[in-house]
Amino acid sequence: MINVIFYTKENCPLCENALALLKLLQQDYSFDIDTRDIYSNDNWLEKYQLLIPYVKIGAVELDCEQINLATLEDAIKMAN
Repeated sequence: MINVIFYTKENCPLCENALALLKLLQQDYSFDIDTRDIYSNDNWLEKYQLLIPYVKIGAVELDCEQINLATLEDAIKMAN
């Protein structure tokens, strides 16, 4: 099973859009979404604060400027 790590925060429209794309892809691919609020961990906050939403899928890491339906789908296919 593929595990998608999704770094996010509350009140983040970009995060909501990225999560919607991931949920759309779950209709075609089997994977779990591990949602992590960056404000719950100081290390995550320091590392991802300016990059969220941030997604890790296998060896692929995508920041807010790289996330779209095609890049997410490609990463899921590579991790499969």
